[in-house]
Amino acid sequence: MTDTADTAAATTQQVAAHSRESALRNAVERELPRTVADLCALVRIPSVSWAAFDRDHVRASADAVAELVREIGIFDTVTVTQAGIPGTDELGQPAILATRPAKNGRPTVLLYAHHDVQPPGLDDAWDSPPFEPTLRGDRLYGRGAADDKAGVMAHVAALRALLAATDGDLDLGLALFIEGEEEFGSRSFATFLTENREALRADAIVVADSNNWDVDTPAITIGLRGNVTFRLTVSTLAHASHSGMFGGAVPDAMMATIKLLGTLYAADGSVAISGLTSHDAPTPPYDESALRAETGLLDGVSPIGHGSILSRIWSQPALTVTGIDAPTVANASNTLTPAVSVQISVRIAPGQSAKEAAGVIEAHLRAHAPFGAHLAIDDLDTGEPFLVDTGGWAVAETRLAMTAGWGVEPVDIGVGGSIPFIADLVREFPEAQILVTGVEDPDSRAHSPNESLHLGVFKRAVLSEAFLLGRLNDRTGH
Repeated sequence: MTDTADTAAATTQQVAAHSRESALRNAVERELPRTVADLCALVRIPSVSWAAFDRDHVRASADAVAELVREIGIFDTVTVTQAGIPGTDELGQPAILATRPAKNGRPTVLLYAHHDVQPPGLDDAWDSPPFEPTLRGDRLYGRGAADDKAGVMAHVAALRALLAATDGDLDLGLALFIEGEEEFGSRSFATFLTENREALRADAIVVADSNNWDVDTPAITIGLRGNVTFRLTVSTLAHASHSGMFGGAVPDAMMATIKLLGTLYAADGSVAISGLTSHDAPTPPYDESALRAETGLLDGVSPIGHGSILSRIWSQPALTVTGIDAPTVANASNTLTPAVSVQISVRIAPGQSAKEAAGVIEAHLRAHAPFGAHLAIDDLDTGEPFLVDTGGWAVAETRLAMTAGWGVEPVDIGVGGSIPFIADLVREFPEAQILVTGVEDPDSRAHSPNESLHLGVFKRAVLSEAFLLGRLNDRTGH
């Protein structure tokens, strides 16, 4: 081919790409009111997947999502299905699975999100009812408005736009998996993958359940911490006793628990458990004023830990006591408490296995039990950390799509939270490239009262995913 022909071909491709992006942009903009309305309808369904909540709501949510997916008209099959929970006779919460095969050498993309939500907590902590979507300024408030029903709707909206922009001329292979129990440990996730391996097999996997750098800058999540959570019970007495009669002579469980928990932290507030590792990775600029603004750190209260602030959040272990079973202040009496239970959540750095981390945590606790206190550890749950290979073609395509959708290049970020099921995806589909994206921003407050979605971020996230799918629909030779 001559240089002139090469130039002409390149020009034709650029014109086609510009035309495709323009059509996608128009489709996303045109459908945005409908997309937000559909999101609001999903938020109204209280699909809390925890055991103490009504499973019928999760089923209603799954059915609603499945209907939205069917209405797109892009998939050959759309089903609501459940998988067994290993070690039990129970079925997991309902999930949505939709598929269409690739044609003409195009890749297949698996799109993941989850339709279940966290419990709302106390209604009084919300400025508006948690399951009544409420628009204030640029933000839509409600439980699941961001995490992760917006992720569900980002997939739906991007697919609607893709179908409209291509007039149905679509060769890209697609699989859609909308989980129903991510917020309750993804207990049936591994079984679901095994039972549906061929339907879910893909060249690239888009997990829409993460954050962006800020409301103006997209992000690709390239690192996730793992987690080790468990209940620790500290016992020192066979029964309760009068604190006046025996206090000062025998240790009560509360005192022993306080002393034991204190050994878990260094003087600067970092984790002091020997054997927990850190991951060495560069971090972008982020100062203490940003940390204070995003977390609500009170005046006079200092941050904890050492190293850059983002390394503490992304690349170092962290330990939080998330709950305690002990007499309440209202019911307190002058009694030596015989046993106290606490729930402990440990985030572990990328590069360390969750099994190894659980072992060193237990070893530390048993080595530091004060006064010979008896320890019991149960309800252990672990999730592996994750590092993305940023050198693949799918990451490169995502960077281009995000830059077009947001108008600025994406930032590579770590996330201090965990998505343990990604380890299952890696195990089942070792050749697939995994992309972790999202619709949240630093003020989304997922899992907290007044969770919200910034609608500008949402629009740009939908547009970026539509651009990505459009680019992959044109791609051969993956």
